[in-house]
Amino acid sequence: MGCCSGRCTLAFICGMQLVTVLERQVIDFLGYQWAPILTNFLHIIVVILGLFGTIQFRPRYVTGYAAWLVVWMTWNVFIICFYLEVGDLSKDSDLVLTFNLSMHRSWWMENGPGCRVTPITPPPSWAPEDHRYISISGCVMDFQFIEVAHSSLQILLALVGFIYACYVVKLISEEEDSFDFIGGFDSYGYQGPQKTSHLQLQPMYM
Repeated sequence: MGCCSGRCTLAFICGMQLVTVLERQVIDFLGYQWAPILTNFLHIIVVILGLFGTIQFRPRYVTGYAAWLVVWMTWNVFIICFYLEVGDLSKDSDLVLTFNLSMHRSWWMENGPGCRVTPITPPPSWAPEDHRYISISGCVMDFQFIEVAHSSLQILLALVGFIYACYVVKLISEEEDSFDFIGGFDSYGYQGPQKTSHLQLQPMYM
């Protein structure tokens, strides 16, 4: 019963992770943030493998999923530090999240709740010709705090997922050990008398 309950909970957590990271993947695609896109893609693959391992009693898959969650939490801590500009990090850097391939920022910068985008004309002389120059005002919440909230949710789900993954691996291992122990008695079970192949037929005389 405990194994079923733990596996069901872990499967639910994996489902929640898939839903939230797919939403995040769409947002990152809209913002052309290539580093998060690649990391999200890896996370989706590992969560699917973890879900498969949970359903099919594959402890190695669940263990790999748990190990990845440590990396995933580290990445999201970095994202939080990036948007909060901890240390020398700057949220205006193109190199970190877009590999310096574009000048795009978070999609939430222009599309956050209450944000009003106003194009500035004429654009300043230093602005690239293929980019528009805009003014953003009226946002209920700044985009960096929305990104921090997304990463915080991922850290929370990953932390709970890691705990349940360790719990499920322990339960599956105990079940396998118990099954092997019980099954070991089969080899010492009672064996009935076997027929010999040396029987000879004797003729009968009346």
